[in-house]
Amino acid sequence: MNPPPENAIVSPRPAGSPVISVRQLSRHFGKLVAVEDVSFNVARGSIFGLLGPNGSGKSTIIRMLCGVLEPTGGSASVLGYDVRRDPEAVKRRIGYMSQKFSLYADLSVRENLEFYGRIYGLDPERLARRSKEVQELTSISDRLDQLAGTLSGGWKQRLALACALIHEPDVVFLDEPTAGIDPVARRDLWDLLFDLAGRGVTLFVTTHYMDEAERCSDVGYIYMSRLIVCGKPEVLKRLPAVTPPGTRRWEVEVPHPAESLSQLRHLAGVRDATLFGQAIHVLVDDTLAEPEMIEKIGLTAEAVAIRPIEPTLEDVFVTLSRAAELKGAENVHPVVPGHQDVDPPVAPEPVVSLPDSQQRQTRRAGDAGDPRTQKSTWSTGLLAILLKEFSHIRREPSTLIFMFVVPVLQTMIFGFAIDTQIEHIPTVVYNLDGRRPSLELVEAFGNTRTFSVTGRALSEEEFRRSLTSGNAKVGITIPANYTDQLLQGQQAEVQVLIDGSDSQVATTALQSANLLGLNLSIGIAKGLADSLPRVPARNAIGQAALPVEIRSRLLYNPALESSHFFVPGLVGIILQLVTLFLTSFAIVRERELGTLEQLFVTPVGSAGLLLGKLIPYAIVGMFETLIVLLVMVYVFGVPIVGSLPLLLGLSALFLVCALGLGLLVSTLAKTQLQAMQFAFLIMLPSVLLSGFMFPRAEMPWPIYMVGFAIPVTYFLEILRGLVLRGADFIDLVPHIVGLTICCTVILTLSLARFRKQLA
Repeated sequence: MNPPPENAIVSPRPAGSPVISVRQLSRHFGKLVAVEDVSFNVARGSIFGLLGPNGSGKSTIIRMLCGVLEPTGGSASVLGYDVRRDPEAVKRRIGYMSQKFSLYADLSVRENLEFYGRIYGLDPERLARRSKEVQELTSISDRLDQLAGTLSGGWKQRLALACALIHEPDVVFLDEPTAGIDPVARRDLWDLLFDLAGRGVTLFVTTHYMDEAERCSDVGYIYMSRLIVCGKPEVLKRLPAVTPPGTRRWEVEVPHPAESLSQLRHLAGVRDATLFGQAIHVLVDDTLAEPEMIEKIGLTAEAVAIRPIEPTLEDVFVTLSRAAELKGAENVHPVVPGHQDVDPPVAPEPVVSLPDSQQRQTRRAGDAGDPRTQKSTWSTGLLAILLKEFSHIRREPSTLIFMFVVPVLQTMIFGFAIDTQIEHIPTVVYNLDGRRPSLELVEAFGNTRTFSVTGRALSEEEFRRSLTSGNAKVGITIPANYTDQLLQGQQAEVQVLIDGSDSQVATTALQSANLLGLNLSIGIAKGLADSLPRVPARNAIGQAALPVEIRSRLLYNPALESSHFFVPGLVGIILQLVTLFLTSFAIVRERELGTLEQLFVTPVGSAGLLLGKLIPYAIVGMFETLIVLLVMVYVFGVPIVGSLPLLLGLSALFLVCALGLGLLVSTLAKTQLQAMQFAFLIMLPSVLLSGFMFPRAEMPWPIYMVGFAIPVTYFLEILRGLVLRGADFIDLVPHIVGLTICCTVILTLSLARFRKQLA
């Protein structure tokens, strides 16, 4: 048979409407051109292989056809549905195996199958039937209870294929399904693919292996983002561009092929030479005779065996790639025998079910109850996501420790460590008097609990060194005439030296020393005034007294216990910390592992995906709230004065807000490291500007206003109002309104940014 002329249409157009129709499809990422002006058709029941080097655009094409990446230009339809206008309809009727194993490693084989069955809306009866069928098809029945992460590469691919087939798709996209698995597993997987194609399933496969390309019914080769050839393998091998007129292809067997390869490549008349095992494939001009070639490489005719061969697919792609590289990508026009006429999108066709001929006869895709023909709703896949998330939580001990143990430890550490009461300041006394009044003065300083007399200096040098060394923060000098001055009615002076390096300690010491001096003076004055005939005032028993007596009483926290102030605030800080980190990390981790992309290809609704992921953490967060409150009440003795149901209800509102913050972080971060950085960026102002550590009223006005945008600001006021003051709903209305507004804004932003598509 004579080879067809170059660029001629040599094979008839596939019978029937194409299942996949691509026309001038393009995708740009900024200035990067990933796919440019690609067109082809794929017929029903065929195995279409898309080949090309890394970075050529194969995975990008699959993502666009699956509806998770929007095309920049051109159009494409799958099963008659436009991938740009109706991606969710496409997702209901396709299966997808990503390039990287993207199932859940911490779920068992059975749990992964059940999860994807629920995602596609299979009822329990149909899920059980389909699970059994795909188990038999992929031979994984004896590994149902094994964790997916412990499977070998070949068994992982079998599981991924089973999950992709669980809902009986019409088209299955497989992105390099045999990468990284052994030859036996590759052979077994391709046997499964042939079985599926025989059942009417259309397969779209990307691969690097030429032997796999030979098994495809149609192949396309993409190079430098452009499709340079597309057609049936046997037709592509006869293209004039592959073996140009006036040339022949030989297989040359020589004793040392690696040594002869370089010589052959430099011979005049040899256009190409490639090593194939122990032989060399060469493309030579007709003008080069066999004896001449043997002579030029320095061998004898007996040592060389030469026979004519047909080009392989590798020859096709290598030859056309080099031609495209010489021309430049922008000047490449695809050679598409049998595929040059690309049909516009066609109307949706009836679904062909997969399991066996009997099932195809008794069940049609249009039957009521077939989830592939039902539109996705906001709750689609909610149950599947919920059950999956609970399985993740159950299987991840570190998550359980973080959720339950860490909050208790944080509460204990912060509750005991953070104490604004400054007591027992180390104090040194230099007493030059030594008589009873001076000893009573020293005792009075110790009785305040603010000062702790840790040393008594015997010399001025010893007194000075106690302060300069830092062993004492306060030094008290009592003069030698202290008692004499008191007895003579003269003013006695006592020097108190305070280390000012710690302003908070110094302020407390100064206030306590002044207050002690005032109280001692008043006591001495009252004792002397009792003997006078007239005094400013007398008390109820006739003793001299101050004219005005102010009796102070402390409410809510009479002992001024710091734990009563900090621990309720810790509840809010810890709840936000845990829920923020867990939620953002859970979603970002799925993005890094590729499981989120796998979910995007399914018909799970956006709200169903989000609620399914957030509700389990909300439930765990409520348990965590109860645990922290129990620690607060029974360890630190902080009673809940207000309404417990109101406290729990408002805590639930705050949890929703904190989960929304985690979701917002997950839409901003692409990696877990970025998620951690964003989370800390949120936590820092939450701790410093919310009133947890410092009074907001003392902050500068701009910073004070920033505090109103922080949800924990309102929740701290709610906690302290309910726990300490016994406030009711009316008292807390301003803070409840503020928290509700923050929650609404955060959730709105999170949902607006979260899209079931790749960027």
